[in-house]
Amino acid sequence: MAIIWLDTVDSTNNEALGKADILDNLSVIAAETQTAGKGQRGNRWFSERGCNLTFSIVLKDETLAILDASDQFLITEAVTLALTDYLAGKGIPAKVKWPNDIYVRDRKICGVLIENTLYGNRLRRSVVGVGLNVNQRVFPKDLPNPTSMSLESGRHYDTKDELKEFMVLFRQYADCITDIRAREGMRSRYLERMYRKDEPHLYHYVIQDSNFTGIIRGINATGELVVQMPDGCERAFGFKEISYII
Repeated sequence: MAIIWLDTVDSTNNEALGKADILDNLSVIAAETQTAGKGQRGNRWFSERGCNLTFSIVLKDETLAILDASDQFLITEAVTLALTDYLAGKGIPAKVKWPNDIYVRDRKICGVLIENTLYGNRLRRSVVGVGLNVNQRVFPKDLPNPTSMSLESGRHYDTKDELKEFMVLFRQYADCITDIRAREGMRSRYLERMYRKDEPHLYHYVIQDSNFTGIIRGINATGELVVQMPDGCERAFGFKEISYII
């Protein structure tokens, strides 16, 4: 399990995608700073130089050996569970804001961007990009709700040591991806750690451009968000069909 540290890159995901064919399974590209870090929905990921963890993990070969396109959410479960386990070990209670943001109460501490490559209906490789706020204490005012490990704990962390510690946990969950029995346990733990699960909150229905009060009940077999609507019926939402109002 190689961890390659770079001083500056445009995006660790771009770097990992470009070198995925020559990197070993579970290799990590990490950077002190990114000039064009990528977040979900096409957003940029801002990180103060040297303060946080911005890295990408390459998954292929034995980790993805039996997966097809419908199994992609297993990767989401593996990385979010590893992150919440890791933070819990630091005394920071975290939840998973579907599909893969990590929140401490109502503040975002970590974002994940997963980029998968398919060959036909098979999952050929996956690059898991993680941006974890570690030591940063001041954020741009246009970021609505950030927090960091340091803000939550009052401690300062060695990012290189913390990445090694996280990867031990992630590797354990990566081994579960191709273990049929272990998958059930991952799904159960993911549901237990879902942010706002079984609580009424306000959401935005993107397609109809309207707000509604719903209750998250879980996810379906392919990882769509299952929400109880105001009329009591349950509806499954895809990634860009619903947004949280916080």
